[in-house]
Order: sequence, then C-alpha cells, then structure tokens
Amino acid sequence: MPQYTFIPLRLREFRKTGNIIDLKAKRNRARYWKREMRRGNRAGFVCVENGTFIAQGDLVYDSGDPDYSIPGQRVYLSRMVVKHERRGQGIGTAMVAFLCEEAKRQGFNEISLGVNKDNAAARHIYAKAGFDTLLYDGEDEHGAYVKLMKKL
Repeated sequence: MPQYTFIPLRLREFRKTGNIIDLKAKRNRARYWKREMRRGNRAGFVCVENGTFIAQGDLVYDSGDPDYSIPGQRVYLSRMVVKHERRGQGIGTAMVAFLCEEAKRQGFNEISLGVNKDNAAARHIYAKAGFDTLLYDGEDEHGAYVKLMKKL
C-alpha cells in the first residue's frame, strides 16, 4: 500500500478541503464543522499529496449522541471523505487506520461512525478496519444507515 501523509487540519486551511467536498453546497454544515473545530470539540485531519488535500476525516469528542461519543471513552469518526477521482486507491483505508491510531493515541478505547447502508465502498473499508459492533440500524431524513463501533 502506498504511503500517505496525514496532518492536522488547521482552521486557516479549512477552505482547502473544498477540493474534496463541495463546501458551497454544504455551506451550513461547513460553518458548523468550523465552529466545532474552533471550540475544540472536533479535530480535523487531512491526507496530503504534493501539497494537495486528497482526503479528510474528523474526530468528534462530544456528538451529543452516546452511540457516537462517550467522553474519555468513545470518539466519533465524522466527515470521512476521499476526493472523488482518488477513490479506490487505498486512501480511505489508510485514512481510517490513521484516525483509529490517532484516537487511540489520544486515549480513547472505542471509535464509532455512521454510514449509509447503500455506501458499499465505505462499508467495506470500515469492515476491513474492524468496525464490527452494530450500535444502531435505522434511518433518518437522509436514508437508511447504521452506527458502527470498533474497540481500539
């Protein structure tokens, strides 16, 4: 598997994630993500190649949902996205592995996430990474999804 460089996402570089995800289309969510980073409840990380952000993922410390986060015990993996034209190259697998190690390094012993049931590629990555505990199976306004957890 190729080696990738992972770094913390600094607020002043947040707009550079716009080449991974359409921040204009998700304007309200992007404001929320930045606000959460600013207050220290969300730590963003990016995968960088030749100075370009090609993937991102966040660790959320208090999601307000005990399935996703339990202070000091379980952290929530959020906003995991690989640049569209770079998918299928192992970047998502490497990013998830990095985020799991980072969560463990920060002292968490569990990590959770939510994934749409119809997102087969992401579900495959998460299964390979060991997200094998089903916390919830249901749907919301965005469709059917599951909440999964992994022990670190």
